[in-house]
Amino acid sequence: MGYRNLTDCVNDLERHKRLRRIDAEIDPHLEMAEIQRRVYRAGGPALLFTRPKGCRFPMVSNVFGTLERTRWIFRDSLKRMEQIMRLKGDPSWAWRRPISSLGVPWAGYHALPRVGWAGPSTRHEVSLTDLPGLVSWPDDGGPYVTLPLVYSESPNRPGWMKSNLGMYRVQLGGPHHVPDREVGLHYQIHRGIGVHHSEAMARGEPLPVAIWVGGPPALTVSAVMPLPEGVPEVAFAGALGGRGIWYHRPRDGRGNLMRLLVPSQADFCIVGKIYGNETRPEGPFGDHLGYYSLKHDFPVMRVERVTHRPGAIWPFTVVGRPPQEDTSFGEFIHELTAPVLPSVLPGVRSVHAVDAAGVHPLLLAVGSERYVPYANERIPQELLTQAFALLGQGQLSLAKYLVIVAGDDNPALPAHDIDGIFRHLLERADWRRDAHVITRTTIDTLDYSGDGLNSGSKVILAAAGPVRRRLPTAVGEGLVLPGPWGSPKVCAPGVLAVRGPAWEPAGKGGAGDATGFAGALSPDHPVNEFPLILLVDDSEFTSASRENWIWTAFTRSNPAADIHGIGATIVDKHWGCAGSLVIDARRKPHHAPPLVENLEISRRVDSLAARGGPLAGLF
Repeated sequence: MGYRNLTDCVNDLERHKRLRRIDAEIDPHLEMAEIQRRVYRAGGPALLFTRPKGCRFPMVSNVFGTLERTRWIFRDSLKRMEQIMRLKGDPSWAWRRPISSLGVPWAGYHALPRVGWAGPSTRHEVSLTDLPGLVSWPDDGGPYVTLPLVYSESPNRPGWMKSNLGMYRVQLGGPHHVPDREVGLHYQIHRGIGVHHSEAMARGEPLPVAIWVGGPPALTVSAVMPLPEGVPEVAFAGALGGRGIWYHRPRDGRGNLMRLLVPSQADFCIVGKIYGNETRPEGPFGDHLGYYSLKHDFPVMRVERVTHRPGAIWPFTVVGRPPQEDTSFGEFIHELTAPVLPSVLPGVRSVHAVDAAGVHPLLLAVGSERYVPYANERIPQELLTQAFALLGQGQLSLAKYLVIVAGDDNPALPAHDIDGIFRHLLERADWRRDAHVITRTTIDTLDYSGDGLNSGSKVILAAAGPVRRRLPTAVGEGLVLPGPWGSPKVCAPGVLAVRGPAWEPAGKGGAGDATGFAGALSPDHPVNEFPLILLVDDSEFTSASRENWIWTAFTRSNPAADIHGIGATIVDKHWGCAGSLVIDARRKPHHAPPLVENLEISRRVDSLAARGGPLAGLF
């Protein structure tokens, strides 16, 4: 039987020595976040902070800090969820394995939300300023809710069947919001709440919104699941949690019942309304690409009531350059959704959104190439059909770099094998035909490599057929590079990082112009033994690890502007190159600043972790 609320989960984790209490006073302003980051990196336990400075509510983090712990939390229902996903991916599985599928109807029973008249979550009323003021990074624009469950219903078709539950950033305070009356609601493009907001504006009505914090852990996972449109997250949560979840309709500040639901066992509920196109500046905020998302106008929610249940605990996480706790979310979601993929995207065998690149900047896929099996040379054809289908599918549509290879060439290659996928691609790609750039399109709101908010480009890199080249793993003696470019370092087989001068706009002829690098080299130059070249600010850092080169290459480049090539040509409006593909991954003036920890806070945490201190042995 799953957990009724967050307290049940916390107590169970503690009983099984998967949680550690921190009874020393810890400041939610920067200290708590640094502790969380260090404990996560060490593979440590969940953390219960019993004495947050300036706040009377205990705070818990790292609940989902390892994939093993996340599986353990859902151990009672995970088998049934796997059965449901397998059945969704292959409807014939039920009659082929009737005994194995017996748990599916029971999971369907748990999925149905139970709606009552009242519940503990609205028993006590507080103000916004009573809530924990978590600040994760030094330049954050204010305190944030980092595990908010934002619930809305369709104004045209009210009720949970057409509801949306998402994890959209919530700024609790800042200079641009009315104190104790407003919160910033940062929802990005391609989010379900946007559909509800549009419907409300068309009707000339405000949109009621409820922000839940805490409650059954299944709600938190469901809010970040990439569910198909029309599948309500509140139903998925009941199935995942292994028990039906009770909800009730809260009252607004005037005592009237609101047209939305809150979980009866949520720890906190913030209810209010979004009015039309009313916005406020929100941010900055240290985000999961490893940079600050900057200050922009986003919707504001006028708060009507803030409530909590008895014994409430405030859950939080910290995001930043991967890996962080949301990495474990992603791994768990990949496991759950993998069986469904073939039924949604025929021919696609597996996909992997690369966490080290910040998820959306880099998507890897293994597909099929079956269009012309009789051809003498197999080239990407069906792969391109599958690539465009991927870029039209939910959150996968936010991918900036899509690398897709034919599984027919290596049936044992999975998409999550990052090294294997790049080796497979670079051994086979013909850059005269296999790079397909899509210009002037949308990218992730948090990605500042493009030419504006939500605006940039995409590229599909596809490969099929036999091996074309051997990939070098060392730089040959006497490799001469043009002008100010130098310090070549191998990042991976076939991937070379080259240090360059400070970035200058392409095509302007300056020393830092990337077109000057590519144009000064011919397709027969020895550097072309490396099919992928990265122009970077620091080739030592870039080549130090796979995580470093992946992060540098794909978070600091906009394909249409930053992909160049040796021996580049345009034929029938298709760009290609006879030699190496060159990605300019240097920092540009329009990029957001990277995240850097506060040294004073780091020293304070060091002292707490010393022998005999309250954090001793945690990391």
